Amino acid sequence: MEVIHKIGRRKTAVARVYVGQGTGNITINKKDFKDYFTTGPLLFKVMQPLNMTGNEENFDIKVNVYGGGITGQAEAIRLAISRAMVELDADNRAVLKPEGLMTRDPRMVERKKFGQKKARKKFQFSKR
Repeated sequence: MEVIHKIGRRKTAVARVYVGQGTGNITINKKDFKDYFTTGPLLFKVMQPLNMTGNEENFDIKVNVYGGGITGQAEAIRLAISRAMVELDADNRAVLKPEGLMTRDPRMVERKKFGQKKARKKFQFSKR
């Protein structure tokens, strides 16, 4: 089996995932994924597509991720792994799609406008 390359995005985080045959090792930015993501919910997000398709021990996954915060990075990795699982076996799509793992979350930070403090917040108004 050749290496499968997929990209996932969330907010400003971009994850490039390389999936190949192996024993279940996941490396994120040249670190073990348990060292990179220290909290349980983030580890769950990364493992979710593998657990749902039953491929926890079948593939070695190498990830390059940059931008955003750790939650956005975890969700970008989850999308990329989901896309790779579907490319491996099209039947996986029926398992992952109802859980929302195949959908790219389009929500981004709204831009700051001139004459305002932030995107919606205004400067304090003084009547007198």
